[in-house]
Amino acid sequence: MRRLSLLEDTITRRLAITVTLAAGVTLLVLQLFFTFGGQWAKPDIQETGLLGVVGTVIRMVEVAQPSDRSHLIEAANTNEVHFAWYEKDSHVSHLLETGHYREDEVGQSWHFLQPYLRRYPSKIVVFQEDNPVSQESGLPYDRHRFRDAYFVGVRFGDGSWILCVALERVWGLYSPQRLSLQGLMLALWVIAVSMIASRQMSRPIEHLAQGVKQLGLQPRTAHIDEKGPREISLVAQTINGMQAQIQRFIEHRTTMLAAISHDLRTPLTRIRLRGEFIQCSQQQTALFRDVDEMQAMIDGALSFFRDDASGEESIMFDLPGLLQTIAYDYCDQGHTVEYQGPGKASYVGRLYALKRVFTNLVENAIKYATPPTIDLEIQPNGDFLVFIRDTGPGIPEESLPRVFDPYFRLDKSRNRQTGGVGLGLTSAQTIIRSNGGDITMTNRPEGGLEVCVHLPKI
Repeated sequence: MRRLSLLEDTITRRLAITVTLAAGVTLLVLQLFFTFGGQWAKPDIQETGLLGVVGTVIRMVEVAQPSDRSHLIEAANTNEVHFAWYEKDSHVSHLLETGHYREDEVGQSWHFLQPYLRRYPSKIVVFQEDNPVSQESGLPYDRHRFRDAYFVGVRFGDGSWILCVALERVWGLYSPQRLSLQGLMLALWVIAVSMIASRQMSRPIEHLAQGVKQLGLQPRTAHIDEKGPREISLVAQTINGMQAQIQRFIEHRTTMLAAISHDLRTPLTRIRLRGEFIQCSQQQTALFRDVDEMQAMIDGALSFFRDDASGEESIMFDLPGLLQTIAYDYCDQGHTVEYQGPGKASYVGRLYALKRVFTNLVENAIKYATPPTIDLEIQPNGDFLVFIRDTGPGIPEESLPRVFDPYFRLDKSRNRQTGGVGLGLTSAQTIIRSNGGDITMTNRPEGGLEVCVHLPKI
């Protein structure tokens, strides 16, 4: 019985879950912010209603008779704000008149109080506990209980003062600060949620891309994991199926060509036997030369096909050790082949196939040029570059693009005793590319040939 689509691991399901969780976490974060945010989470001062109360009391006291102002002040006191009225010649009035205040607070307070007052007062001051006026005795609040009180003093036209004391700050940030903070938090949260959602969507695709890369580096053994959302899993299954079909086709083709090359040996043997009865020695020699050439071509083809169909597994080995061994072997044969590079470095690949490649390249340099130097460089990304450099005549520029073509041979190697059938470099290129790398040849400016083998880190 097929499961419901909502219960399957699909990209749609992952996106829906991510968005749902993001919305839920957003609500939770907002709730925590309003619960524990302190001053940041409190409403704007205009939303608290405090300014309306202060403005109403100021207007009523200002129009009342001086004899009634003390009673009105007493009746206006609440648990949030206390009021006091001081005559023109009182000590507190003198302190309020001569105190030092910050202009920005004065202007900001008038901006907030303006809708609740009929006109701009003759003077308005704002201060907190750090102002000397707040240390004066007799102010209408308990200094020991309310250590963070806020004060607003307004001078009436007759020179008297009314002092409004907000015992505790019940309002939060002002509107510009609040909007800036909310915009910043919203932007940060949107970025965080977007990164989480995009990561949920991109991770399976990255794994698929890595699998396809490994498939290119190790076409015989690599396999893409058929995991992740249903859509990605279907793509992986399709690629694996296609790779298996291509591999079977290559194996069938290689087996068929190897069988044909092997079967050609029998008629060649019969031709050689019949050539023994040719009376003309000149014709007999020409025939045997053609037979030997065909035999060499068949042997080269069989060797090439066996390399293609060998199925050698990739293992970890010491690449510098392999190159040094090849150099030492040729030194024992009397050829000065030098190795330059690190002493040890691990590489994962087809050991014996790569050994045949480097041996073939060194042997070509010795046969057609001079004993080469083998240089190994490790790139910052972990890739390996192997350079085989000689000081010979090089290769004509017009022939460089064709040196890896099957059966292509330079004129100087037409002699069968010195040249092969033209499959050595083709086989080397096939082996290197089966390891995910590449091989190139260039003529050196100072003379000679440089062969560069690129082996990527796997």
